[in-house]
Amino acid sequence: MSKQRKTVFYGAISLDGYLARKNHLLDWLIGTEGENDTSYPEFYETVDTLIMGRKTYEQMLLLSPEEFPYKGKKCYVFSRTLTGSTEFVTFVNSDLANFVKSLTSQTGKRIWIVGGGEVLKPLLEEKLVDEFIIQLTPVIIGNGIPLFVPGDYENKLLLKDVKQYHQFVEVHYEQTE
Repeated sequence: MSKQRKTVFYGAISLDGYLARKNHLLDWLIGTEGENDTSYPEFYETVDTLIMGRKTYEQMLLLSPEEFPYKGKKCYVFSRTLTGSTEFVTFVNSDLANFVKSLTSQTGKRIWIVGGGEVLKPLLEEKLVDEFIIQLTPVIIGNGIPLFVPGDYENKLLLKDVKQYHQFVEVHYEQTE
């Protein structure tokens, strides 16, 4: 099956590879010089579908309680406990890799893998992540929620671009296999 759409992980991590602290806080990220000067606005226009886990979804609601930040995009939240849908998201309880495979065979823009590491893992195992756009934040937090959780996968990547946004370094990789 040839893929029509690309899947991309886009997000910021600490220099030591964490998406958030163990308690999901992003205090280490907020206020870093360059935080608002990344490629996000341009990137956001290239996606029409978002994939995230329940914990990422719940943190997003805490960070943006007034307004859903992804209005106008299809948003799928993978959960073992939540079902149905809301005005803005559809909860999915099926196999994540098969669901993403079905999305990539449909026409549309890129599919954004918002997070987290538990969502990313099965996609890496099936080599379903076409691109990584990662902002490295100049902080080492020592422990937290890792971007890459241990698993049975190896993905070879090709560096496509490197940009600096004040204190952030953004790397863009594409899968080569």
